[in-house]
Amino acid sequence: MKNEGKLRVIKTVHTAIWFFFNVVIFYMLYAVITNKIDRWLWIGYGLFILEGIILLVFKFFCPLTVLARRYSDSAKANFDIYLPDWLAKYNKTIYTSILGVIIVITLVRLLK
Repeated sequence: MKNEGKLRVIKTVHTAIWFFFNVVIFYMLYAVITNKIDRWLWIGYGLFILEGIILLVFKFFCPLTVLARRYSDSAKANFDIYLPDWLAKYNKTIYTSILGVIIVITLVRLLK
């Protein structure tokens, strides 16, 4: 398989994982807003903790980004994922902020 094909596979997998984590984070937001503190919320926290550990190990880069770098020298933020460039650029900031809101609401719900 040529480099372009390998990069397409990585982008497809990366986008699918990104979509999965969107489902997780928006379920978590729904759960805390509706006071549905259940095992799925805690599983979501576990997944985000695991993702955080992985990002720490890879110096705040997704391992798929590191892998995709072998097949592209693009300077665009979305070279490794099928997202608009602005969203790929600010992805961590946006989702960390949403997760911060989820944490605060969870704490409020648990302390009531």
